[in-house]
Amino acid sequence: MWLLLTVTSLISTLGTTHGYFGKLHPISPEVTMNISQMITYWGYPSEEYDVVTEDGYILGINRIPYGKKNSENIDAGYDVWLGNSRGNTWARRNLYFSPDSVEFWAFSFDEMAKYDLPATIDFILKKTGQDKLHYVGHSQGTTIGFIAFSTNPKLAKRIKTFYALAPVATVKYTKSLLNKLALVPSFLFKLIFGDKIFFPHQFFEQFLATEVCSRETVALLCSNALFIICGFDTKNLNVSRLDVYLSHNPAGTSVQDVLHWSQAVKSGKFQAFDWGSPAQNMLHYHQPTPPYYNLTDMHVPIAVWNGGNDLLADPQDVDLLLSKLPNLIYHKKIPPYNHLDFIWAMDAPQVIYNDIVSMMGENNK
Repeated sequence: MWLLLTVTSLISTLGTTHGYFGKLHPISPEVTMNISQMITYWGYPSEEYDVVTEDGYILGINRIPYGKKNSENIDAGYDVWLGNSRGNTWARRNLYFSPDSVEFWAFSFDEMAKYDLPATIDFILKKTGQDKLHYVGHSQGTTIGFIAFSTNPKLAKRIKTFYALAPVATVKYTKSLLNKLALVPSFLFKLIFGDKIFFPHQFFEQFLATEVCSRETVALLCSNALFIICGFDTKNLNVSRLDVYLSHNPAGTSVQDVLHWSQAVKSGKFQAFDWGSPAQNMLHYHQPTPPYYNLTDMHVPIAVWNGGNDLLADPQDVDLLLSKLPNLIYHKKIPPYNHLDFIWAMDAPQVIYNDIVSMMGENNK
């Protein structure tokens, strides 16, 4: 991000007036679209719904109910649902609290697993009339899956297979910027970042996407700033879509969520959020310390893909995770992949997605 700030300053000083940084690439219309608009833009049917959690958060979710017309050779025919976790761009409403309040942002991935995922899965199954579904998660999407399916047996029974991309449980060996954030004491972290939203997606990011990173000579700098966070795989990024990626990422989360990850880096444990004192923990957990999440209790069939060049989901942490999963049905390590390749690498369909679709077909029989 500091690199991007520097580039922005340079552009403001020199580039917009004198054109020092080259011509702007054509800007994708997806930069200013919401999720439904992007789905429709690519020719797919789109539906939007609101899911209300037990504690009052309103999560926007999207559905692609079927494939393109006359596209038997393109689409597998699945009913696809796209979920959101509290606090991101599409899930920033609550029945009781304003997103301007501290109370709204008092959550981490604990609450996403306890409330958001169960509410979303329950909504989908009621809407479709199905008994079970396939769950595909990436990064923190896998984290909340591990927690929810190991602590909520009723929910776990409703999952056919868990497909985990760049899975994250412990982050003992992570080499990402989380290591640096973990060095900052909690009181100082809150002094710097506040106690509400962390890393919101605002106009600044859209400016970077459209006015800075779309210029020919700085596109590589912008992509490298992303890679610094998640690992390097420059050959596998479609730079022509960088404006789209940056205009929608990051989507925002709570300061408390980031503090929870910092806690995980320091402890090396897969554990609930530490509220800061034995008394506070007693209020939340009825014990003086945060409970541990036991991965051996996660009996849902799981298939795992991880990257050898992933700075966040480090291969050593993934190896520890794999050793604890009692129902691991498939594992594939992709040596050049970083943390974000799983969602936007140019060869991801051939390396990952086609296998997932095939496995879903087998598991439906």
